[in-house]
Amino acid sequence: MDSLQQKKRKERNGGNLETKSYSHSHSNSNTGNAIISVSESNTLLFPLLMAAALSPSYTNTNTNSVVKNCLTKFLSQPIQPHPATCILSLCPLLLRSQSPHIATLTARFVGAASLLSFQMNHQVVSDSLTLKALISLLHTPRKAVSMAACDALLDLCSTCLGRRRLLHFSALETLLFAFLEIQRSSILISLSTGDDVNFASLRIVFQKGKLPVLLLNAAIILINTCNFEQLRKIPSNLSGRFSVSLKEVWREAHKKMLTGDLLGAGQGMNLYFSNITISNLAESIFRLSINADQFAALMYSNNNERRIFWFSEGDFKHFILSQWEVLPCVVRRSWSASLEVDEVFTSFMQSLCFKDSLPSVLSSILQNLTSCLPIDSDELDILNFLMEVRNKLGCPLINEQDIRVLRTDNQLKQEVRFFQENSGSCCVRTPHILCLDDILKCQEAYNDGYTVALRGMEFRFERLAFIVDRLASIFGQPSAGANVYLTPPNSQGLARHYDDHCVFVCQIFGSKQWKIFSRPNGQLPRLYDPCNILNNETIDDARDCRHFLLNEGDVLYIPRGFPHEASTHYDKQDGSVGFSLHLTLGVEVEPPFEWEGFMHVALFSWNSTQHHRHPSFKSLSEILNVMSIRLLHAVIGLIGNSDPTFRKACLVAAAAALQSDTNSWLDLCQRTTFSNLIGKISSQSSFWEALKSVAVAIERNEDPFQRIRWLRHLNQERENVEGHDWDWDVGSTGIKDMLPVYVEHKEMAESVFMDMKSKFCSEASYDDVTANYMILHEKYKEVRKQYMKGMLSLHSV
Repeated sequence: MDSLQQKKRKERNGGNLETKSYSHSHSNSNTGNAIISVSESNTLLFPLLMAAALSPSYTNTNTNSVVKNCLTKFLSQPIQPHPATCILSLCPLLLRSQSPHIATLTARFVGAASLLSFQMNHQVVSDSLTLKALISLLHTPRKAVSMAACDALLDLCSTCLGRRRLLHFSALETLLFAFLEIQRSSILISLSTGDDVNFASLRIVFQKGKLPVLLLNAAIILINTCNFEQLRKIPSNLSGRFSVSLKEVWREAHKKMLTGDLLGAGQGMNLYFSNITISNLAESIFRLSINADQFAALMYSNNNERRIFWFSEGDFKHFILSQWEVLPCVVRRSWSASLEVDEVFTSFMQSLCFKDSLPSVLSSILQNLTSCLPIDSDELDILNFLMEVRNKLGCPLINEQDIRVLRTDNQLKQEVRFFQENSGSCCVRTPHILCLDDILKCQEAYNDGYTVALRGMEFRFERLAFIVDRLASIFGQPSAGANVYLTPPNSQGLARHYDDHCVFVCQIFGSKQWKIFSRPNGQLPRLYDPCNILNNETIDDARDCRHFLLNEGDVLYIPRGFPHEASTHYDKQDGSVGFSLHLTLGVEVEPPFEWEGFMHVALFSWNSTQHHRHPSFKSLSEILNVMSIRLLHAVIGLIGNSDPTFRKACLVAAAAALQSDTNSWLDLCQRTTFSNLIGKISSQSSFWEALKSVAVAIERNEDPFQRIRWLRHLNQERENVEGHDWDWDVGSTGIKDMLPVYVEHKEMAESVFMDMKSKFCSEASYDDVTANYMILHEKYKEVRKQYMKGMLSLHSV
């Protein structure tokens, strides 16, 4: 084997290169003339090998010896492309040999040949007979043959084409089955490079059983190559059993990673260093969960909103019409319906057990948690997300992303971060991944008055996943969120602030005093818009403040934009518990699911019925039509900047989920709102203001339609259905070239714009819009459930 082959195999085997060639003394001295001397020319080997392999007496001992010695000769020195190509034609026959030695040598030859070059790899994987024969050897009682076959398969995986071809011939299913039949390994963790603790490069080290490791390595590579269709084709029973095995490895790996129990350079000489990293393992577990139904009972329960918020139908209607996104309110739980015995929260409470031993339970909970890496708000391809984070997936909690440890200084009215304060610097190392010592310090911080806040709890606890899924459905959003706040006695965690999303504060244990101040202005803050820093002095007037004391079981609703703060206390007279544990359920309204978003979908839906081909942009009429549609999108955005209704959450999906009867009160409310907003677009559209806003954005080299990039998902849907390219509907492609022409004919442009606006406002159909809107809603919902299931699978061990 040449140096390139040695390097590639050494990298794949984690630095441990096992010799794949054979010494010349390995030849059988009893085969007489069948022995091939080292000095003989390679040109004689192939004819001799072919004659022996195709001989009617192929199973004869002497003939077998000829085949073995020819293969040994080829493997004992650098393989050349031409003889390798010739021998590959015999590989399907040789791989099916009854002689384990011949099958083993042939498998090693296939692997070595595939590492010669990309072209040779392409030639090998294009031979379906060779691939099928090689895959069939993975699950055989002859261990040496299985190992050689798996090693060769790993060599084939060195190219994308090789991985795709192996998946095409069901190599993954064979690998999974073979692994489950023989798995028996325990693990340690090692660093792949130097002494730098880089979690992305930590590799799994096995104490024994090289064959299970090879099978596991190959399976993980192929799983992490699969697309959706290939993942769906994996038999659910096989996928489920393999996931269980992966999670056993993951549990031990996560523990070693957190404690820093790592092997350094020169250690573990008798161990097998695989090339499986922590992130590789986590990605496979995540991927196998995407299509799994183990959370179906939680995610798709038919329980209604009363199970969570104790609303009757009348209460819910009053809440939506009078308080939703308008006023704070509190729902008190009666003593006869204690939160502790409510089955929705039971399993979550049991998993926490805060009453028994708070400090030790806090540490154990944090140790079992994994970082939930953020996904882009408009990401609708979960596999694309995995590609972006694949080197980070599976790392421990990240400070300020997954966990915040903070308190409010009552004198300065400012938040103090525990890890920043103890780092001795003005900024925290980014990212600050919490090790075991940091987690133990969280207990110390709690004792010193710091609140421990955990984000993304719906990705870590199944019961919370169920709760937020129901919450999202109630309010017509694709997803919701859950954070947990543990605050010690006589303390305040977060300083006064307001949120860009609505929250339901569920008091789980203890009590907490809340102050909620009036909203500074009539506009609802938008998700992802920068929040203004609050001036504590200007809103400290008691007349602008409402007080709420939450006890166990109470639920406080705080609309987005309302400043608030909360603190614990200890009352010696009544002996009330000083610390507090509360769950904050957040309803985040993504841009497509505001009413402004619904109106953009309305314009898209109407416009898509007006055109049946991709415009050439060569005629003046086409330019005027396209630019007028874009200006109408700009008009909707401009009105949305000032009109509060455009910013409110659209509940069309909630109305659809509530009941199919189109005469339901919520459905009627949504139709009324739609008609009102259409009227505002009709009466408040300003051609010149819209034209100016687009021109200014282009002058600044900005995309004037950045806020509605999400409409491209509907573009793609229409392209898939109708086969047309609709990208020009909202995109900025060519707008710089069209704008000068549009401005040059501005009088004619204004006339076309006004005509377009009038037709849209008179012809737009609520039902047609709803159909496209629900397509978009389901797209967002699906990818967020895939993300949730993936993260839950990493915590389900």
